[in-house]
Formats: sequence, C-alpha cells, structure tokens
Amino acid sequence: MAARATGSARSEVLVDGRRIQVPRPEKLLFPRDGITKADLVDYYLRIAPVMVPHLRGRPLMLQRFPDGIEGKSFYQKDASDYFPDWVRRVEVPKAGGTVDHVVCDDAATLVYLASQACITPHAWTSRVDRLDRPDRMIFDLDPPGERFDLVRRAARELRRLLEGLGLAPFLMTTGSRGAHVVVPLDRQDDVDAVRVFAHAVADLMARRDPSRLTIEQRKAKRGERLFIDVMRNGYAQTAVPPYAVRPLRGAPVATPLDWRELGAGGPQRHSLRTIFRRLARKPDPWAAIDRDARPLHGPR
Repeated sequence: MAARATGSARSEVLVDGRRIQVPRPEKLLFPRDGITKADLVDYYLRIAPVMVPHLRGRPLMLQRFPDGIEGKSFYQKDASDYFPDWVRRVEVPKAGGTVDHVVCDDAATLVYLASQACITPHAWTSRVDRLDRPDRMIFDLDPPGERFDLVRRAARELRRLLEGLGLAPFLMTTGSRGAHVVVPLDRQDDVDAVRVFAHAVADLMARRDPSRLTIEQRKAKRGERLFIDVMRNGYAQTAVPPYAVRPLRGAPVATPLDWRELGAGGPQRHSLRTIFRRLARKPDPWAAIDRDARPLHGPR
C-alpha cells in the first residue's frame, strides 16, 4: 500500500493510486481529545493492512458524524451516488426492493469512508458471495453499567462451553462497555440455523447462572445482570469489526485479544492513539481466525 498526503492541511490523500479528497480535515471529530478528521483518516490509513482483512467481502453500515461525536450522527446503509465509482457496492434484497451497501476490500475505501466522517463502519457477519451463510457467530456481552468484572466471568464461562462443543471462540473488547465472543464458521449453516444455535447457547448460559446472566431484551427487566445479546446473528444485522474506532471520549478502538489478556484492563484499554504501540509488540491475534472455522452440525 502506497500513500502520501498533499497540501498543508492534508486535504488530499493518495492511496494505491486513488486520490482521495478530505473535506474539512481540521474538523474536530473528538473535540475534548483534539482529534480531527485528518487524524481519523491517518488512523484508518495506518490500520488498513490489519483491519481490511476483517472487512473484505462484507456489506457495511456506516456510522457517520459530520459534526463530530458531540453533534448529530446517522447510520447509512445505502451507498449514495456521490460515492466514487471505484468504491465497491453490493445490491442486497430488502422488503419492497433492494439497497446498495458499501463493501470495503482495500485501504483506499477505508480511507475514503473516514474522509466522509464515518467513525465506525459496522460489518455483516456474512460475505457478499453467500449473504445467507454467516462465517461469524457473535455473542455480545453487555454488562450493567461499568461492570467489566461480569464480562470477564461470562466470557470465560462461554469459552468453556463453546470449546466443549468443539468450537473455537475468539475474544474482542468492543471499545465501549463490553466484549464480543466470536466463533468462526465454515458457512455450512444458514443464518436461521446460526441464530437459533446462538440463542440456545445464550439461554443455557443464563439458566446456569440466572442471578448474573440474562437474555432478557428489555433493560428494565435485566436488573444488575449481564445481557448475553445474540441479536447480531440475524440476517442483515451488523457488528463492530476489529480495530474500528468508537464514537466515545478518548477514541477507543475495538481490539482483538488473546484469552490470557482478559484479566488486564477494561473494554476501552486501547485507543486510536495507542493501538499501534500494541501492534508493534503483538501481531493481530485474529490474523488466522478463519483457519478455525467449523460447522455447527456436531455442536448442535
């Protein structure tokens, strides 16, 4: 990947032969942290070699903040006509028609999205060639308040259960309050089978430890229990991908971890400004995640 900036305000970036304009590069997207749109573009340019493999071939939903994280934001599914022709799209059926989603297959696309104030891209659990066959099953561990101790306990229990079923769970802090436990799949099972299986696992977890865990979707009924959310396994649902920046104070980053790292730090331990120090010491723990893809027929 070749890239360089032109202009004193970094209003233009050249990535692999693509000349990308950066409107208002000085715009503060994280005002309290002094992080500008140019900083976000620089981040996604640098992280692209590690992050793009986790996005490649997946439809995206874009979470955009034209006025920064303290202003109004919106989610964008439809890839509007103003997107450059070289940005890949996929036409996806929906009720009453279709919608064109962006697909990020390269660094230039990732940088272009950042130039449009997309702080967080959200990715499908399946790829464009087989939209109804997920290659990821996601358990979102959502604690009450800041109780990351509950996340640690639930993640370890979930790991034991999944490994006992012959699956290979991977761990990621979300950059928000919780963590994702992600299981790579070999795409033999359709989205309905994956969703049903994930719900059955979450239900078993909650029944084993009803005082600490729940699958109750209504917050008012969860109390102080951790919510095991499996809703991201439905068709066209999305999840935060590895190394995405979150629209929160400090610009935390969703970060894959080794399981032995679970006990150190919280869900926002790594940020836009610190993640490269980590990657210099430790390569991406998910780099070979697809090698552990397995079917669900045995575990089921």
